[in-house]
Amino acid sequence: MRLHTLHELDRTEGTKNVAFLSVCSFTFLTNFGIGGLTPAFYILSVEFDKTVSETSDLLLWPILVLGSFNFFWVPVANYFGKRPVFVVASGLLCVCYIWGALAGSFRSLLWSNIVGAFAGASTEALGASIVNDLFFLHERGAKMGLYMNFISGGNTLGPLVCGFVITALSWRWHKWISLILTTINFLTVVFLVPETRYRRDRSLNVADLGSDAPSLPTDDAAATDPEKSVRSAEQGEAPEVSDLAPLQLPKKLWAQELNPWSGVSTDASLFKMSLRPLPMFAYPCVVYAFLGYAVSLVLTVAVNILNPFVLQAPPYSWSPMINGLINIPGFIGNVAGSLAGGRLVDRFCDWQTRRHGGLFEPEYRLYLCILPLLITGAGCVLFGYGVERTLHWTSLFFGYGMISFALTAVPTITMAYVSDCVLPLNEDALMLVNGSKNIVAFGFLYGIVPWVDEVGYVGCFGAQAGIFVAVIAIGMAILIPLGAIIRHEQAQWRIIL
Repeated sequence: MRLHTLHELDRTEGTKNVAFLSVCSFTFLTNFGIGGLTPAFYILSVEFDKTVSETSDLLLWPILVLGSFNFFWVPVANYFGKRPVFVVASGLLCVCYIWGALAGSFRSLLWSNIVGAFAGASTEALGASIVNDLFFLHERGAKMGLYMNFISGGNTLGPLVCGFVITALSWRWHKWISLILTTINFLTVVFLVPETRYRRDRSLNVADLGSDAPSLPTDDAAATDPEKSVRSAEQGEAPEVSDLAPLQLPKKLWAQELNPWSGVSTDASLFKMSLRPLPMFAYPCVVYAFLGYAVSLVLTVAVNILNPFVLQAPPYSWSPMINGLINIPGFIGNVAGSLAGGRLVDRFCDWQTRRHGGLFEPEYRLYLCILPLLITGAGCVLFGYGVERTLHWTSLFFGYGMISFALTAVPTITMAYVSDCVLPLNEDALMLVNGSKNIVAFGFLYGIVPWVDEVGYVGCFGAQAGIFVAVIAIGMAILIPLGAIIRHEQAQWRIIL
């Protein structure tokens, strides 16, 4: 067998990282251009004569679309391939940012955000599944943390930049800047993101040889003739075990990888692929992941929606530029959460694996959910009291930073846990997590403004803190001691279509 040179290995690793970062950037720019507009909400409400609740629709409806259209994009990508989906969707996002920058009415701006969210929905679950396509088990926690940081970073760096752009230019220029960056990303997707879907030739599976598989020969004659394995496969014969090791599939040239078409899947029809994930709602790991992600998202977006109407109104009376600075602690919280949920959890799992004689259990990841439980629960209460009692602005900044910690830590931990539990079906499972969490978050957030008006910030954010702590704690209490038993039982279920 030909040995790979260090240069080839470095090139392969570089190709993987560039492709992964291109998809992460696509995710980032979706939230940057849509969610980043929140510092302009107060100005937009005045310009278009809309109420607080009506203006918040610019973010709420895209959140619903980002989640619900996972159920469209993931089956399409599984059937036709991920590359054509990313190319088409990133191009559509560019068009939507042109539309938003030129919008002459509130309705037009709203629909540009909604259609843009439809395009961006393609990366919500597919971006996470690419982690499993490209990287090994011991790398996935850190890579998932990086991916979640790109998702949440759009919602923190976007408003931070937007605040300065609005003050110096106008809110329309935020859309133009988003267009410029998204066009660059579109080119990287077209030229640097290959197809990551792998269609395995089942005739070459060792497991399919059964008890009749011959044992390894003592000589190396077969190892020098890789064409023998190919001839056997073409003639429908099961290859010998000794023939499998040296088989080298030809690598595609860069020009070949530019082809967006890689054929359709023969595993199932598109309709069946659309229905296949739904029974996975019966899996406790999936339910825990989407509920944990949903409540984390609700807390962060609630602050994004409400803070312009708090900080740009008396007694704070800040400009949009100064208002955007609240996203600095938000970004710090996101980074800290992704590091805790990614690298820290990976190292904790390595330590636990060594302690247990080399046996890895996915539940090792869940122990560190205690960090967002404590930090974000406290931050939520702090923010609520800070607004209602008109405390110093530092209390709001610290509160938001602590809230933002969960937005990356919780999904990084729980989505990696789901991938470990149901790896062969991780795309379907992650689609359910991403799609369902946005739908649940929309239900909460649609009533956030009336809720605050009725019970006040302390009552609203106190209740949200209680819900968040309950979801995370109950899931830990069930899955850490019983997760292995549940996984062994669900492996016998015949519910996947």
